[in-house]
Amino acid sequence: MTAHKSGDPTTLNRLYGRQSGHKLRAGQQDLVDRLLPAIAVPEEGEVSAASLFGADRPLHFEIGFGAGEHLATRADMLPDHGFIGCEPFLNGVVGALGHVRDLGLANVRLHMGDALSVLSRIPDGALSFVYLLHPDPWPKARHAKRRMMNKGPVDLIARKLKPGGEFRFGTDHPVYLRWALMVMNGHPAFDWLAHEPRDFLTRPGGWPETRYEAKARRLGHEVWYFRYRRN
Repeated sequence: MTAHKSGDPTTLNRLYGRQSGHKLRAGQQDLVDRLLPAIAVPEEGEVSAASLFGADRPLHFEIGFGAGEHLATRADMLPDHGFIGCEPFLNGVVGALGHVRDLGLANVRLHMGDALSVLSRIPDGALSFVYLLHPDPWPKARHAKRRMMNKGPVDLIARKLKPGGEFRFGTDHPVYLRWALMVMNGHPAFDWLAHEPRDFLTRPGGWPETRYEAKARRLGHEVWYFRYRRN
């Protein structure tokens, strides 16, 4: 996942990292040309369940959805909920569009670009779930400000989650793990839903595996799963 500009969490104009990979095939380009405009989050105005889906419903928000496996599986599990996914990498967006088409998902809206530009337009207390799964770790200390798990973005996530809403975070990178624990354990808006080590060492129910996570396990990496409740 590509990170945001440091500083003000609502700053919208700068993304770090690549935004495109291999050239799209004709069928993939057709998804971008035809399906993406039909399910894209509007570029302006309030972003709410009513504006996106025509009626109130629980809203989920995924930051950096990769190829969209988690987003699509969750949306398929919960057809009466609304899902917003943000990803700056074009080939990842194409992957998600393929899932939307193949599963016939009418409850997904996508944004190709910075997640915080969309998150800032969601009414406070409107989200039931926020997901940040395997973000770019930016492991060098001088790049720590580029990490999504920082006070500004986490404060924004806290404002947008309803009381009792859940923030899910996953990583296989030990540097990011230590950083995230430092940020989250000092945050007054969240309660960590873990009582023993297996609570963050075992994937919870309803948390689909992504291809990135599967690759990490094949490489022998440990994967950690964190669930935080908005208090």
